[in-house]
Amino acid sequence: MITRRGFLRLIGGSFLSAVSLSAYAVGIEPMLLTHVKRYSLTPPNWPAGLRLRVVALADIHACRPWMTPERIRSLAERANTLQPDLVVLLGDYAAGTRLVTDWVGSSEWAAALSGLKAPLGVWSILGNHDWWEDLSAQKAGAGPTLARRALERAGIPVLENDVVRLEKDGHGFWVAGLADQLALRPGKAWGRSRFKGLDDLHGTLAKVSDKAPIILLAHEPDIFPKVPSWVSLTLSGHTHGGQVRLLGYSPVVPSHFGNRFAYGHVVEHNRNLIVSGGLGFSILPVRFGMRPEILSIELGSA
Repeated sequence: MITRRGFLRLIGGSFLSAVSLSAYAVGIEPMLLTHVKRYSLTPPNWPAGLRLRVVALADIHACRPWMTPERIRSLAERANTLQPDLVVLLGDYAAGTRLVTDWVGSSEWAAALSGLKAPLGVWSILGNHDWWEDLSAQKAGAGPTLARRALERAGIPVLENDVVRLEKDGHGFWVAGLADQLALRPGKAWGRSRFKGLDDLHGTLAKVSDKAPIILLAHEPDIFPKVPSWVSLTLSGHTHGGQVRLLGYSPVVPSHFGNRFAYGHVVEHNRNLIVSGGLGFSILPVRFGMRPEILSIELGSA
């Protein structure tokens, strides 16, 4: 039988453990040295002889004190050391929480990302927060957004329902980027009763003019069930791996599919999706069991 003193010790220990875990999740794990998550795969119908290293950054969510311009600049430098053939940015550069000590403007975070370098270029898409922060774009129901303008001023092209054909070692391939699937928020001020996406998967893929492989950039992974099998690889962010992840499970995932597309390499019906755990956070400044990460993906090497 537990004594009164033993009971108080148990309660006190549990309380201290909860406080310690909370402090770690808020103050430590979000600031940990960024992990490089590596994948190696050869998608179906990938050309023999085409080896491609893609480095991806997702969900930066620039804000002080957690994701300052200085930290973003260091992330860009870290990405460069991975010697990518191609760098892709998967959206959500704007802050995703109001629990900040100061805002980081689009001109600041875009300038910090301008140091990214790769022989085949740096290509980007936008995320929902990049649209939601721009009240003028919300009112108009169209861009270009502040985020798009900032990226383009920094020399980083933005793909919104658009494609670009690239070539390496005599092999061509396409990078296709979707506009955001949750771009326009509901509200009386906008005259909308629900979220409205601006993505056009069919129209985007129709711009591909040959049978070279396609890498699709889509901020939210929920589009994946609609992606045709001839798309070699879909890359997404948005979920942050749930931000809190225990034993491969996230209690809360911003996806209609729950943990199905929460994180990592997903193979369904001979199609490949990789979802990044991202770098920042939204709503609450918490990460637990889901360290900030940069993706390094080796295609054609497995």
